[in-house]
Amino acid sequence: MATHAGGLTTAASVRIRDLHRSFTDDRPVLAGLDLDIAPGEFVALLGRSGSGKSTLLRALAGLDQDARGTGEIEVPEQVSVVFQDSRLLPWQRVLRNVVIGLAGPNAKARGREALAEVGLAGRERAWPRELSGGEQQRVALARSLVREPQLLLADEPFGALDALTRIKMHGLLRALYERHQPAVLLVTHDVDEAIVLADRVLVLDSGHVRTERRIDLDGDRDPSDPRFAAIRTELLAALGLGADHKETA
Repeated sequence: MATHAGGLTTAASVRIRDLHRSFTDDRPVLAGLDLDIAPGEFVALLGRSGSGKSTLLRALAGLDQDARGTGEIEVPEQVSVVFQDSRLLPWQRVLRNVVIGLAGPNAKARGREALAEVGLAGRERAWPRELSGGEQQRVALARSLVREPQLLLADEPFGALDALTRIKMHGLLRALYERHQPAVLLVTHDVDEAIVLADRVLVLDSGHVRTERRIDLDGDRDPSDPRFAAIRTELLAALGLGADHKETA
């Protein structure tokens, strides 16, 4: 099995070497993958369905016990995960969901501060069922960031949201990232989302990183900018799609 070490001895926030993963049919999902993510770097991971994106994220989170494989994985001590489903406990109020498992006498105060950061001050005693989908994902972000992670893993966290809410969440995530400065690995199917949010975009194909693109756009990243469009075209081509491909909301 792959070695999974918490607490890095290198300058990277993530260090992966020769990572292999397969499931019960022995079909390789990850095949000798190498990856480094620097402290404070935001990396987005694109790829077709079945390319190994979520498998890689779950390996980094230590949640892939059902997979077989070898290789070396080094991650920081503090790792948080945000999923497409907010995974809130319906029998707990919002604040309790944020601070669940959080130790220390100031846990509730830290939870309130985290909720305020995501725009949910005053909703501490709400039940999850009383929140919209976007608000539930805000709670999930607060729950992840209240732990001050050195690495934030995000598995299509906005995939179930409508287009307008997703755009708002992009701005929120980028603002929270700039404030807290964790390393981030975002798994997404949305090319524009990857360009808007990330410092570097990787395209995974057949268990390997086939394309790596640094996003060298300053300021607000406007999809109508010709430079943005050129990067989009490049990444779509790496995914085997034409420049006229439309992302689905």
